[in-house]
Amino acid sequence: MNKEKVDKEKKLEKINPAELGFDFDGVIADTGGSFLRLACDRYGLCDLRLEDITNFEVEECLDIDPAIIQSIFMEILLDSIGTGLQPMPGAVEVMSELSELAELTIVTARPQPDPVHAWLKTVFPQSTCTRIRVIAMGDHDDKPQHIQRLGLTHFIDDRAETCAQLESAGICSIVFNHPWNKNRHKLPIVNSWQEIRALCF
Repeated sequence: MNKEKVDKEKKLEKINPAELGFDFDGVIADTGGSFLRLACDRYGLCDLRLEDITNFEVEECLDIDPAIIQSIFMEILLDSIGTGLQPMPGAVEVMSELSELAELTIVTARPQPDPVHAWLKTVFPQSTCTRIRVIAMGDHDDKPQHIQRLGLTHFIDDRAETCAQLESAGICSIVFNHPWNKNRHKLPIVNSWQEIRALCF
C-alpha cells in the first residue's frame, strides 16, 4: 500500500450523514452513462466509452461537434426522466439507508431544483424523497458558499475543480472517481456507493 493511499484512508473518518452533501450529476445520477446512450441513439456515435471522457469539459476531450455535446447534456438537464437518466449503482439503496439517520442534502449546479425532485420521485421510495433537500445554484463555482451556509462539513462531487475549491474553503472534499477527474487532484476518493456507505457506518 503506497503512502498516498494511506494518507487518503486516514483522512476519511466516519462522517455524520447530516453533515455530508452530495453532488447530483455523476454522483447520484449516472449522467455519463446517459450521455453515451443518447450519443449513440440520437447521433449514431456508438463507439464512445466512458474512459474516453477524460475532461469534465467534454468538448475538450471528444472529437464531436460541440453543438451535439451541448444538445445531449441540455436534453438530460431539461428532461432527466424522459431521457431515461439512471441512478448510479447503489445510490438508491445507500441514500435510503442514510436518510433514516438524517435529512440528506444535494447541492447541484443545475439551475432548477424541480426536475431533480421529479427525477428523485421516479427512482427513490417516497419515504426517502421526503428526507432529501435539493439546492440548485446554477453555477459550479458557487458551491462553497452554499455548502458552508448549509452547515455541511463534507461533500462528494465528481468535478475535481469543485472539490479543490471546497477544500480551500475548509470543506472536506471527496471525489467520486470517474475518468474525467483522474490525475487532476490529490484528494480522497470513493469508487462506489458502498464506499460512501462505509464512510458513514
